Amino acid sequence: MTGHLIEPAIKALIESRNFTALHDLFVEWTPPEIADCIVDFPHEEQAIVFRMLPQTKAADVLEYLDHDAQVIVLKAMGSEAAAKILNDMSDDDRTRFLEELPPAAVTQTLALLTPEERRHAQTLLNYPERSTGRLMTSHFVAVRDDWTVLQVFDHVRKHGKDSETLNVIYVVDDGGKLIDDLRIRELLLRPFNTKIADIRDTRFVALRAADPAAEAAPVFRKYDRSALPVVDSDGRLIGIVTIDDVLDVIEEETTREVQKIGGLEALDEPYTTISLRRMIKKRATWLIVLFLGEMLTATAMQGYNSEIEKAAVLAMFLPLIISSGGNSGSQATTLIIRAMAVGEVGLRDWWKVLRREIGSGAWLGIILGVIGFVRILLWQSLHLYDYGAHFFRIALAVGFALIGVVLWGSVAGSMLPFLLRRCGLDPATSSAPFVATLVDVTGLLIYFNVALVVLRGTVL
Repeated sequence: MTGHLIEPAIKALIESRNFTALHDLFVEWTPPEIADCIVDFPHEEQAIVFRMLPQTKAADVLEYLDHDAQVIVLKAMGSEAAAKILNDMSDDDRTRFLEELPPAAVTQTLALLTPEERRHAQTLLNYPERSTGRLMTSHFVAVRDDWTVLQVFDHVRKHGKDSETLNVIYVVDDGGKLIDDLRIRELLLRPFNTKIADIRDTRFVALRAADPAAEAAPVFRKYDRSALPVVDSDGRLIGIVTIDDVLDVIEEETTREVQKIGGLEALDEPYTTISLRRMIKKRATWLIVLFLGEMLTATAMQGYNSEIEKAAVLAMFLPLIISSGGNSGSQATTLIIRAMAVGEVGLRDWWKVLRREIGSGAWLGIILGVIGFVRILLWQSLHLYDYGAHFFRIALAVGFALIGVVLWGSVAGSMLPFLLRRCGLDPATSSAPFVATLVDVTGLLIYFNVALVVLRGTVL
């Protein structure tokens, strides 16, 4: 049963002040279900519902709330209750909460933590933003090389309660340096007197705390892991990262990439909560850049005013030419940005991509060129429109121009991400609108120059 279905019953319990029944109701619910229920209530009631949660679930539920809801419920709690919840939160989720607070609020919140938890929190916050270190938790099980399987199980029973996961056991030396990681099933099938040294093979993969968090996703995918160890520059085990945190990073990165490809700055906060002022600021910058770029289109057309006056029919096909080139460029840049994001292509693959796009762009241009050519001839033969005595040459001009514009759009759209990456910039900034603007200007030059060649001596 979800919170959405039982919300009226919860409202009735709140209004009747029957907090015992409210507490008992939430005992059977999972943390995600409780979190979904809480956010449906007005702010003043969210804290009331949260206070009724079993103490063992409060920290887990808080981790599933968005940042605004977390702030609301913690402010409504007393200092003692808030401190208990913050100390019970996992390191990674608490770090995510703290890094979105103003500096003064971070200091006040850290003061509520126990000395040990405060040290963990400050350590994670000292890592760069969007680094792997910000995602890790220090709650894991580490064992020594000379222990037996029985000693490991005794250690797990004693210290494994607070571990983020027990699927993997980590083997370290006396200096804390990671030696190996063992899946728990490898121990379950061994006799109790088996030494860890007889099981391990020293083949393991680990993340580095200072590396970008986005680089963790391909490692998880490649090795099919649910958790990976994190080491410092000396190879010492300092934490672990679990797949749920990596999925959050993937979602955030994907959102940022999509927003950039759409021709705006990354919002960095939910669409429904971002202020109107910040929304305008994020969108206006790129709109101004694109508008100034499109002004070059008008400038390019001014250079061909005399040709347009002599053959006004050419102006009829401007939207067709411009949109075809922009569409092909947008397709190409989207494909390449995606391929770069998932590691399918790198900088050294630019020549391979260029050859493919020349081939595909040429064929796509031919297909559209033939359609445009046939369309003009068909309209002329059916008397749907009179293109004049030189309609055949006009059809040829449009057809050849489409081939050139689509080919150029494909090449430009595919190469621009490589150029930006080579310059150390984010390829996603080569957004579809940006590529379309670039191809609009150059497409006009291609179109009118093709028309000058094909129609010379006739209408031009």
